[in-house]
Amino acid sequence: MTRWQLTTPESVQQALAALHEERRKLIADGIPGDLFLTGGSSLAGLLTKGDIDLHLRVTADDFAVAVSRLPCLFTAARSEIWTPWFAVFERASVPSVGVAVTVVDSEHDLRFVRSWERMGQNAAAREQYNLLKRTSADVETDKSRFFDHLAAAAS
Repeated sequence: MTRWQLTTPESVQQALAALHEERRKLIADGIPGDLFLTGGSSLAGLLTKGDIDLHLRVTADDFAVAVSRLPCLFTAARSEIWTPWFAVFERASVPSVGVAVTVVDSEHDLRFVRSWERMGQNAAAREQYNLLKRTSADVETDKSRFFDHLAAAAS
């Protein structure tokens, strides 16, 4: 059973500090794109496992470059769901860090951006997100459906 913790303003600040450090590493390793904090650690009041989720937005021309260079910092993850516009990486650190790489304006990119914008603006969406995490038997599948709905409602 997953042990959830509530994100606080202090933990969001810690996640933002981690984001800054990850940006520094990407620049040092010549990895293109714009990196953003997302996920449960990005907004106070959300349930999280304590991990940090990042979203790396790249141009179509830079996608292959980013994906080829990220393994110097992260391990490829969930390759079965990768597409020519979407890839996932993770690092088993404390806290663990995950990076979703998307081509700007691709389906996955718009889904991430719209969903998390809506989460930031909509208290009811945040409440639904927390309820899902507390009660779902299959959190990842249910979160995917939840974010599909949020992204569709935001477009």
